[in-house]
Amino acid sequence: MDADVIVVGAGPTGLMLAGELRLGGAEVIVLDKLPEPTGQSRGLGFTARAMEVFDQRGLLPRFGQGETLEVSPVGHFGGVQFDFTALQGAHFGARGIPQSQTEAVLAAWATDLGAEIRRGYEVLAVADGFLDGDHVEVTVGTADGVRQLRAPYLVGCDGGKSTVRKLVGIDFPGTEATRAMFLADVTGLDLKPRYLGETLPNGMVMAAPLGEGVHRIIVCPHGAAARSADDTVTFEEVAKAWEHITGEDISGGGAEWVSFFSDATRQAAQYRRGRVLLAGDAAHIHLPAGGQGLSTGVQDAANLGWKLAAVVTSRADEALLDTYHAERHPVGRRLLMNTRAQGMVFLGGDQAEPLRRIITELTGHDTVRRHLAGIVSHLDIRYDGIDGSEPGDGGSTHPLLGRRLGKTPLTGPDTETDTFALLHAGHAVLLDLVGDPGLREAAAPWAGRVDVVTVTARTADRGAVFAGAQAVLVRPDGHVAWTGAGAVDGLATALARWFGEPAGH
Repeated sequence: MDADVIVVGAGPTGLMLAGELRLGGAEVIVLDKLPEPTGQSRGLGFTARAMEVFDQRGLLPRFGQGETLEVSPVGHFGGVQFDFTALQGAHFGARGIPQSQTEAVLAAWATDLGAEIRRGYEVLAVADGFLDGDHVEVTVGTADGVRQLRAPYLVGCDGGKSTVRKLVGIDFPGTEATRAMFLADVTGLDLKPRYLGETLPNGMVMAAPLGEGVHRIIVCPHGAAARSADDTVTFEEVAKAWEHITGEDISGGGAEWVSFFSDATRQAAQYRRGRVLLAGDAAHIHLPAGGQGLSTGVQDAANLGWKLAAVVTSRADEALLDTYHAERHPVGRRLLMNTRAQGMVFLGGDQAEPLRRIITELTGHDTVRRHLAGIVSHLDIRYDGIDGSEPGDGGSTHPLLGRRLGKTPLTGPDTETDTFALLHAGHAVLLDLVGDPGLREAAAPWAGRVDVVTVTARTADRGAVFAGAQAVLVRPDGHVAWTGAGAVDGLATALARWFGEPAGH
């Protein structure tokens, strides 16, 4: 075998997955058909939850802005602005971070951990046998000719036009594009910021300064017909559409690059088919709205990476991989729902004005603001059945189960730490909040897979953050898999479910 896992696509999702796999001890090769990164940046930030995922791995300082990136407490849903701090700890996410920078940070992290990135490798074929064989064979074209690579698993992180998805026959149902929208990085212009977009009679525009005289603009003219994937767009066309909407003439400027996108919405019917899995845009495409695409891909990788690493290193059974689709497919479905809804509000023109007014009224209520903030920030994600229960059978009663554990300061015997710092190594963590020796004894057979940490939290934190739990089992992706209150009932079952059979079993 050339590696334990072959990842196709060196975008944020593929690079995040590569780092996660290496933390789990898997050998990984990342293939990308481009000989070098383009330097272009469709995305300019990420959601609050994606920011937390990076923080869980200690990556925020690598972005060059210290531990705190620029975040905005004010966000929007379909262009209707409101304060995200209605949800505790929420914000609209980090902004002003070009996707090229995110990719550079993740590439350096993954290679530091030992991942190999091979650029100029284009996937041409996937051999039969990925459904019932013991490995996947991939034919790739390189500058030196065609060759074959083999690995137990293959993951397609190769975007909305995913070659991997097509080659292995995974359906991609959804809705066709109905309109075209433009984006460009323009120069030589003095544009007023329109960070959250401005809806005008002839369309919607956004503008944000990127520094060094460059502005990112997005132009969504009403009535612009959908385009085929092979079409091109010119700066002259973008400038004409901008003037049609705003009345401003930007034709005297220039553009570093221009592109277009659409409102096509699709989701892979399966996130796993045999030994092939999908993540990121290869699994779901949608109207861009608040950096949710990049962020969902990063979270896909955080969910899949530790599971796949555990399987290929024989620490867990292959059935663990089925939880990837079970957990992430509903998240993708909800993502498509919220971006389609936002598109109707944002881009619906005069016909959508009554809907915009209703949503504006509704955001005057705390409950609505919390709900919408949770959807767009991705902080509301809960994996049902994380404790092994079936929907409706009375399981998952503790409010933390299935949810991400927020960043909380903790005090240990010899150190001050927090819930995210404990996840930097990519291990599961069992938080003993009361000094119970029985917890350490119960988890001992999973040593090396689960770190047991005795810490204390402020009483208020234990009530507000831990909901009264005296012990919390946190998966490597930051989601809670078990809670206890004075007993270890169910702990061994949860450990075996997520981290394999105990040593010596």
